Amino acid sequence: MSNQSVNTFITVQAIIVPRPEHVQDVEREMRALVAASRQEKDCLIYDLLRDEQNGTVRFHVQERYRDMDAVQAHRDSEHYRAYRARAGEWFQSAPQVTVLSDVDVIQK
Repeated sequence: MSNQSVNTFITVQAIIVPRPEHVQDVEREMRALVAASRQEKDCLIYDLLRDEQNGTVRFHVQERYRDMDAVQAHRDSEHYRAYRARAGEWFQSAPQVTVLSDVDVIQK
């Protein structure tokens, strides 16, 4: 018997570092993105978190999808493309995005 999960979902983690003068702008746009993304059919989790260290604000996004097709549907969505078009120049650096597959995850 395989140790691989029958339902292998996809988790995406992103770290976004806005320029200091655009922290509020990025947060506003991200809150709108969160609300729209949570309505996507195969989006299971879409959470926004924030940390600040040494005066630098970083936003962390934790996303969970049914499969890679759902990830691609999110990336192709009008709300995601609109967010990137509005907020992209407000970033201090390119977002760090990691796409992960389940290995041993508890589903509740």
